Amino acid sequence: MADLTRTDCEGFHRRDMLTIGSAGLLGLTLPSVLASEARAKPAERPAARAKGVILVWLSGGPATIDMWDNKPDAPEGIRGEFKSIPTTAAGMQFAETLPKMARQGNKVSVVRSLYHTIPSHSPATVFMTSGNKPTAALQYPSMGSLASKLLTTEVGVPPYVTFGQGNVASLSGYLGTGYNPFVIEGNGGGGAAAGRPGGAPSFRVRGISLDGTRITLTDLENRDRLLRNLDNGFRSVDRSSELVDGLDTFHQQALDILRSDKTKKAFDLASETAAVRESYGSTPFGQSALAARRLIEAGVRFATVSIGGWDTHSQTFQAHKTRLMPTLDTVLAALVADLEQRGLLDDTIVMCAGEFGRTPRVNKNAGRDHWARSMACVLAGGGIKRGYVHGSTDASGMAPNVDPTTPDDIGATIFQQLGIDPKTELQTTTGRPIQLFREGRVVEKLIG
Repeated sequence: MADLTRTDCEGFHRRDMLTIGSAGLLGLTLPSVLASEARAKPAERPAARAKGVILVWLSGGPATIDMWDNKPDAPEGIRGEFKSIPTTAAGMQFAETLPKMARQGNKVSVVRSLYHTIPSHSPATVFMTSGNKPTAALQYPSMGSLASKLLTTEVGVPPYVTFGQGNVASLSGYLGTGYNPFVIEGNGGGGAAAGRPGGAPSFRVRGISLDGTRITLTDLENRDRLLRNLDNGFRSVDRSSELVDGLDTFHQQALDILRSDKTKKAFDLASETAAVRESYGSTPFGQSALAARRLIEAGVRFATVSIGGWDTHSQTFQAHKTRLMPTLDTVLAALVADLEQRGLLDDTIVMCAGEFGRTPRVNKNAGRDHWARSMACVLAGGGIKRGYVHGSTDASGMAPNVDPTTPDDIGATIFQQLGIDPKTELQTTTGRPIQLFREGRVVEKLIG
């Protein structure tokens, strides 16, 4: 059954749409899903500056006006409770609740002119994570699924992974099930992940694990061989059937992961120094971010680490001060600094964002409500300019007034840095050509 834990004011849930238990995934039942053999239209690729992406997802819609785009001079009822502090980048200021990130200001760009027009959690999440405005006619794949489709990955390493309990639209849309993410379960907060002697790592890829007392890799490979024989027989009866094709990519990737120890080693956080583990904090979010860095280092192309709780319709300042910002500040600053120290920031893009921002005007419950017409996100690495503030909002934070930027512009910019032309066309199962980002334009000012 899907986990229907409510996580925001609209009841938008993180659903378990990728239930792929190892015996089930490679078992004897034929998948009842349609395949999608989308193919990229040949095009000359731009030079790649980045190899991978880590999306730090703030589920619920963060009040970026109290984070990256403080308005200390705005009227009472808008400016909020937090003072601004300088960062290590000239002219860039953050809220006082982000002192660790302030020290990383010279490594990041802040897009303060980001906006769209969808103040509803689910469709706004789709827009922000896919780079395409949602429509009823077509399900667009997430950027992670696009990366999984268009970028090569070493054998034994999942191309696209997701961590965390926050809601994030992470599925593959018209690309088909073979490009869904591998879901990472566990909290990383105990055993070897926390550096305790004798403990066992608590991360695992959902459905890609073996219980040695019940099933072995040989058993699983035998099941896979039998499944493929059945599939071949099915195809010989109906050559046009695509029922069994959709999971072929997942089948092979699952076996490759099981045969390789690359992913297992990436999850062994105990091999990190105590100082590095502690820099990320002991929270599941922090340890997941560390695991994401290790997976990117191992060759994963796209990793999403999410944390919920940002739907602050009431007592937003209290939530930011005591719960949300201390955790985010610790984890994001540690991730950026760690990537830099290991020489990985130059070819790894970090994006920190949520589905929308929150109202400039504080409501009667000391909270802020949904507001998509102005928001901010943080970008770093992969050729993104360092110590740069892109665009601005008006004095009250109501809307962009310089260099308005949309989610599809951000998607186009990220994919250009990955060496993929944002105008590349893929095809749906019906042969319909679809451009990666319909309306997105590369934000050249963000490129270093």
